Amino acid sequence: MNTDKLYQRDIHPLLIVISGPSGVGKDTIARALIGEQPDNFYFVVTATTRPPREGEVQGYDYYFASNDEFARMIEENELLEYAVVYNDYKGIPKQHIREALASGKDVIMRVDVQGAATVRKLIPNSIHVFLTTESEAELVARLTERKSETAEGLSLRIAAARQEMKRLQEFDYWVVNREGRQDEAVRQILSIINAAHCRVAQEPIVL
Repeated sequence: MNTDKLYQRDIHPLLIVISGPSGVGKDTIARALIGEQPDNFYFVVTATTRPPREGEVQGYDYYFASNDEFARMIEENELLEYAVVYNDYKGIPKQHIREALASGKDVIMRVDVQGAATVRKLIPNSIHVFLTTESEAELVARLTERKSETAEGLSLRIAAARQEMKRLQEFDYWVVNREGRQDEAVRQILSIINAAHCRVAQEPIVL
């Protein structure tokens, strides 16, 4: 037996999907991961047809697209997944993911629970992390504090969050983003990523 082969492993960039209900801090945790290792990670910016909220920046928080622009991306099959979320379209552009993987970077994607299910079907070897708060009461408080919804819209998000929590078992890992302890959630996800890179069998991400 040629033992040299034991020391030769194919190591491929990972696609890490961070998901969970609205208000759990998906975007904050994803960007904190990038901040920890900016040379190793690429953060996928979601495209959406909804208008920007106060303080949101084009190309950083989202790619804010017109309905026509979004339709073009659908027609050209340039979205990894897309869905209607609270009456607006959201989707993941493919091109930036391809470029990041080609550069050797791990790709971090934050999507809603519905989008995560689609990504898993398309890319079975992606890694899925369900992010949540310590309790439902904390989640409701975070959604309320954002003050970005009407009373009716807030009720809708809370109801949707309760249903999304029921899909926890579809994910590979569960991480709690505790109030004021974001660094703990970041460390846990970094540990998950490091462990995934140590797997014996690894397959490349194919879009």
